Amino acid sequence: MNLIWFFRMAKWVRHPPSKRQVRIVLIVAACALLILGLDWLGLWPDWAQMQPGGRHRIN
Repeated sequence: MNLIWFFRMAKWVRHPPSKRQVRIVLIVAACALLILGLDWLGLWPDWAQMQPGGRHRIN
């Protein structure tokens, strides 16, 4: 583990994030997990799927 991460952890212990910040992070993580679950179950719409293969040239 990088030494910078230990400094970040120490900073978080001394100055923890506010309840609002924690709530926002949890909501974003829950939304991401919801989207991942819907995609895994096959319920995510086709129009929202990414095209495999990276960039495509438009002619």
